[in-house]
Amino acid sequence: MTKNITLIATLALAFSVCAFAQEKGHEGGGARGAGPQFHAAPPPRSGPPAMHSAPAKPPAQDRHFNEKAGHPDAPHVDGKKWVGHDTGPNDPRLHLDHPYEHGRFTGGFGPSHVWRLGGGGPARFGFGGFFFGVAPFEIGYCDGWLWDSDQIVIYDDPDHPGWYLAYNVRLGVYVHVQYLGA
Repeated sequence: MTKNITLIATLALAFSVCAFAQEKGHEGGGARGAGPQFHAAPPPRSGPPAMHSAPAKPPAQDRHFNEKAGHPDAPHVDGKKWVGHDTGPNDPRLHLDHPYEHGRFTGGFGPSHVWRLGGGGPARFGFGGFFFGVAPFEIGYCDGWLWDSDQIVIYDDPDHPGWYLAYNVRLGVYVHVQYLGA
C-alpha cells in the first residue's frame, strides 16, 4: 500500500513539474532579440528620469539595445536604467503637433497599476476601457507581445508630451504609446 501511495505521489509531482515547465516556456522570450537569459524584473517603481539636454546627434535609424549579452534588442529596463530612453526632448520622431489629442490617460501609472491586455494589436489595443496605439517606428519592438493576455504598466514619458511608455511585465521591454481615448 505504501509503495502505491509513493508511486502516485511521484507521478503527480512529475506531471506537475512538466506542466509548470511548459507554462514557463510559454512565457519566456518573445521580444526581438530576447533570449532565454534575459529575465524581466518586476515593473520599475518609476518611469525614466527627464533628460535636460538633447543628444549631440539624432538617433540612428537602426538602433540596437542589447547592451549586454542575453539582453533584448529592444528598449528595456535593466535594474533602474531605461535602456533606449536617451534621445532627449528634441527627438523629431516623438514630436506631436497636438499632444493629448484624445485626452489624457487617467487610469493610473506605475507598478501599483498593472493592466492585462484585452485584445487588439499594436495599432490599437485596450485594457480597462482605455485604448492606446504603439508608435509606428517601434512596432517591431513589441512583436512578441501577447495582445490578449500580457500584463503592462503605463508610465508618463517625461520628455515627450502626449506619449506614454508601456512596459511589458513578462518581457521587460517597453514601447512608446499614444492614448487613443476611453
